[in-house]
Amino acid sequence: MGHCLSCFKNQANADITTSQRKKDEMTEIVATHQVPAVMVSDYHQEEPLLQENESVTCYRNSANLQNANTLNSFGESCHSDITLQRTQPSAEKAPKLFYQKLPSIPRTMSSLGSSEVRVSDSKINQLFDQYKDSLEDAILAEGIENLCNDLQLNPDDFKVLVLAWKLNASQMCRFTKIEFIQGLKSMKTDSIKGIQQKLNEITSELKTDSEHFKDLYRFSFKFGLDVSTGQRILPTDIAVVLWRLVFTINEPPILDRWLNYLEKNNHIRGIPKDTWYMFLNFCEFVGNDLSMYDDTEAWPSLFDDFVEYENDQMNQNVSKNDMKIQD
Repeated sequence: MGHCLSCFKNQANADITTSQRKKDEMTEIVATHQVPAVMVSDYHQEEPLLQENESVTCYRNSANLQNANTLNSFGESCHSDITLQRTQPSAEKAPKLFYQKLPSIPRTMSSLGSSEVRVSDSKINQLFDQYKDSLEDAILAEGIENLCNDLQLNPDDFKVLVLAWKLNASQMCRFTKIEFIQGLKSMKTDSIKGIQQKLNEITSELKTDSEHFKDLYRFSFKFGLDVSTGQRILPTDIAVVLWRLVFTINEPPILDRWLNYLEKNNHIRGIPKDTWYMFLNFCEFVGNDLSMYDDTEAWPSLFDDFVEYENDQMNQNVSKNDMKIQD
């Protein structure tokens, strides 16, 4: 009908005995598996021991409610110690041990991967102010002459044309502020010495890079026009000067004969844009002696007249030589 006091005492003694026995077993389990703290380099070797450690958790979970309080104070502590040492390195120890093995990163590492040359806007503006006209916000003829002197160049030097090309100057003897600043930024320089170095590099590239040379050649026509008057045809005298200048490098064999023809024929007042552009193709096509010229091709009429004139000159020379032989 009920439980006597002795039954409760016996049951309590049994529980205490069982609890003590289980506590001894837990102590034996923990003692068996205790290991020193693991370094990060050996961390991957501890995985097999984790499976054995699971018995502690399972054993603790299977305990009855009365004994759970006793085991928790001991088992939780044991379980936590093993877990921190073997499965998850503590936030204070493991990262420190790990990062000690990495080489230190230089503070300037972020700049090592960038080869971009930075220029100073203030230096470019100061350079512009040094040469700009006193009345107009642009570098005019006098300022360009002073700039050429500092660059150790003559105003009619090929490199001055290259500089105007890189500045994308809209007309001769005039560099606007926007052209000058944007041009030097594109060249990645902000000093006289830097401009000199860049002009040397670009000039060397133009000797072998035909596409860049073509771009310079086409620019030269626009550069020679007087945009203030809306000029669309290049005056012959200006064209002759620009042809001699732009062909300072890679001079075609027929250039002198072509320019002599233009200078002798005063009726040729100007050079249209298509004639200027196609002259480069004309030089590549006709060769050294005009023997490859085909008058059935769609060449500008000025080229036909030039070839006819040259052939007449050649025939006259042949006739004169024949007459000398007969004499």
